[in-house]
Amino acid sequence: MDTTTLRDPSDADEHEDAPTESARRRRTRARLLDAAFDVFAEQGVRAASVETIAERAGFTRGAFYSNFSSKEELFFALMEREKEMRLEQLDTGVAQFLRPLVGEDGAELGDEDVVRTVTRILELQSDDRRWWLVQAEFQLLALRDHTIAAGYLRYQDEFFADLTQIVVEALASARRRFTIAPEEAVRVIAELCANGEARAVLAGDERTFPERLSESVPAILLALTERV
Repeated sequence: MDTTTLRDPSDADEHEDAPTESARRRRTRARLLDAAFDVFAEQGVRAASVETIAERAGFTRGAFYSNFSSKEELFFALMEREKEMRLEQLDTGVAQFLRPLVGEDGAELGDEDVVRTVTRILELQSDDRRWWLVQAEFQLLALRDHTIAAGYLRYQDEFFADLTQIVVEALASARRRFTIAPEEAVRVIAELCANGEARAVLAGDERTFPERLSESVPAILLALTERV
């Protein structure tokens, strides 16, 4: 790539006000994250270089380091963005498909309604298989490097704590509860999804996320819950 086309956002007009600089910084970080996702998926997390990521985003190496201290920090930011997106999709699904059925005060749902609602919520989840590939590779790096492991575990724990809260509240509104520790139950369901995505990548399964999991996920949820 011709480096004359690369831009360094730190070259902003010194008279620009803080809100504009903040907006520019957010845009720069977003472009770096988008580029990193593409490069990680194409080349692998370990093989991808800071230079390649910066060039793909259209910035200089200096611009990268003005936003992230390392490739690992960028990946954790990418994981955080993915977490927020998926939790937001889940919240949207609950609001769109569950709350109209149970109302503001909650109401008991039959098994068929639970299956139907969970299936519709699954349809809103991102179906980009590249994420599962990239995340699996980063997990392997964390398993090999204790300096990455602590941050990876912290991310996982925070994600499952937030996810569990949403699921438990949704179940309560449908007059259901888990029969085992809620976070363990949510982890079981999440691992089912992750394993399903890994198998789809390995097998070249072209079915969508909800098509592959619309039977197993609702069934496991029913098996791990009871009416109250």
